[in-house]
Amino acid sequence: MLKRFVLLFFILICSVSYGQIGGRYTYQFLNLTSSPRQAALGGENITIYDEDVNQAMANPAALNGDMDNHLAMNYGSYYGEASYGTASYAYTYDRHVQTFYAGVSYVNYGTFEGYDENGQSTSDFSGSEGALSLGYAYNIPFTDVHIGANAKLITSTLESYNSVGGAIDVGIMYQIQKNNVNLALVFRNIGTQFTTYSGIQENLPFEIIAGVSQELEHVPLRWHFSLENLQQWNISFSNPVRGETNIDGTTSEEKVSFVNNALRHAVFGVELFPGRAVNLRLGYNFRRAEELRIDEQRNFSGISLGFGLKMNRLKFNYSYSRYTLAANTSLFGLILNFQ
Repeated sequence: MLKRFVLLFFILICSVSYGQIGGRYTYQFLNLTSSPRQAALGGENITIYDEDVNQAMANPAALNGDMDNHLAMNYGSYYGEASYGTASYAYTYDRHVQTFYAGVSYVNYGTFEGYDENGQSTSDFSGSEGALSLGYAYNIPFTDVHIGANAKLITSTLESYNSVGGAIDVGIMYQIQKNNVNLALVFRNIGTQFTTYSGIQENLPFEIIAGVSQELEHVPLRWHFSLENLQQWNISFSNPVRGETNIDGTTSEEKVSFVNNALRHAVFGVELFPGRAVNLRLGYNFRRAEELRIDEQRNFSGISLGFGLKMNRLKFNYSYSRYTLAANTSLFGLILNFQ
């Protein structure tokens, strides 16, 4: 099983397509970070396997018996008046090998001032999107292989335009118990629009993510490494600000190297004191850092950090993600254990 998993992993890495990933898909809110723990570890972690029920939204194969009767709620302010949040709940039966999951995510874009084509003021309007998820996971008997899937009903309202869609996430996780290693692969947002905004069919933000993590034996630390957007090799774009001006006055576009493009797929994170009452987290997202980097000025884009604090049956999580000097995000979350 492990050999087949590794073979599939490298085949997906070698898949090639072209063009940047931004602005080409609808329902982009589906790619927002689902929890403070996720955000603190870089935003694309799929290998966590413990009682954190939030992980079911990132990888349905992470559902397990330790999440039974756990409820998670998260909230964060984005940019301007925009805010978003998620909620997750899991229930386990059948000797802890099968687990069901329900979750919801939403984003509210706030209120906008309306104007017509002549610049005349019209009525204000707003926009919001949401998704309802139902999931299921199964531990294949006598193995360390876990499989899972989420089905999502998606709704979107932008001014007077409405759209409804559906999607599924499929995940697999393999645990190497001897070395405390988790390997995972997720196919996210496989779906379509049922009704469109204005008669034009748009694609959903399909994504393939692979990841590996390990808890060290003699150090209270777990490291996480993920590769995002494996469905598309070239996710870079030339930043016009970084173009070079030639002696004749013409400008040459920025050339993104092979290594630079490869690193933009990578997300790295570490957790100190995993599973303890208090744990600390740090992450680095290479693509975010490179796309939001300002020349000749250090602004630490791509860095994220956070912590978790457990008190009896309640756990509080917080994360801070650095984007630019003017725009950063904080996420707050609670996990309640009703067992």
